[in-house]
Amino acid sequence: MSENSSVFNPWRLSVAPMLDWTDRHCRYFHRLLTRHTRMYTEMVTTGALTHGFVERHLRFNAEEHPVALQLGGSDPADLAKAAKLGQQWGYDEINLNCGCPSDRVQRGAFGACLMNVPQTVADGVMAMRDVVDIPVTVKHRIGIDRIESYGFVRDFVGAVSEAGCEVFIVHARNAWLDGLSPKENREIPPLRYELAYQLKKDFPQLTFAVNGGIKTNDEISQHLQHLDGVMIGREAYYNPWLLTTWDAQFFDDAHETPTREAIEEAMVAYMERAHAEDGCPWYAIARHMLGLYHGQRGGRLWRQVWSNHKLKPLPPRQVWQLAREALARGAEKPADQDSHAA
Repeated sequence: MSENSSVFNPWRLSVAPMLDWTDRHCRYFHRLLTRHTRMYTEMVTTGALTHGFVERHLRFNAEEHPVALQLGGSDPADLAKAAKLGQQWGYDEINLNCGCPSDRVQRGAFGACLMNVPQTVADGVMAMRDVVDIPVTVKHRIGIDRIESYGFVRDFVGAVSEAGCEVFIVHARNAWLDGLSPKENREIPPLRYELAYQLKKDFPQLTFAVNGGIKTNDEISQHLQHLDGVMIGREAYYNPWLLTTWDAQFFDDAHETPTREAIEEAMVAYMERAHAEDGCPWYAIARHMLGLYHGQRGGRLWRQVWSNHKLKPLPPRQVWQLAREALARGAEKPADQDSHAA
């Protein structure tokens, strides 16, 4: 497919759900960088919503759209209740996590464990689709532990698609439930993008996006020759300025790119708003924008200011001024003295 043949495909480009990272403050920051890229929440378990922490987990900023709620759970009735809440709160999509390999999800028998019970996933998808009229999607791995046959993931997709799921986000690694940490599960099992490509060939009527190890626009473009979409994880977090290139390159929207300075100023205003609304401290927000000057002269000194715990009592606008001064000092140094700016 040509690079711009799916401009209006909602899953063409997205930022992955990342636990402890993609909260509403992070998503607000990312939305300042790209208008069209789809955002995902951290995984929210059905248990967390059942026990009454609804606002804490589901609140988001209107500016974040399009934004999807990712759920963790396995009981169809609980998933249906959570999905209905998600739609009521205004999310654009409900995504079921069938890929997380952490001990927490193994104890709860959800996440990647669900790939071993595709009918349970199908039942959950059907239950959610019965109560919402927004898309219900699934994010999954290509296999579990040492199961490396293509037939395993093909049969999983086949069973779940029969329940009405039309969108699959494929993390192109196996999930090893025994012997690897979640971090190791993102790095050690080999990437096999060709399995995602084969899924698209075998199920051409379905939408497939691929996730895992993708870092550059060239890599995104290559995957879009085979699939409907690409999901970026940690590279979007550590190198967020990359997001500013996506609207023009992948959505045919060549609007003027804001400067880093303008983005930082907008985030300071957001910090002030968040504090006025609910007392949120500025440093809970600033942690998500520490990659803003990734690779830039003075970036290391700038980042040190925004992450300096001694400055927590100061208002964010004052910290911002100190960060600007540090950035200027760093920019004046010879390049070899600020070699760690990235």
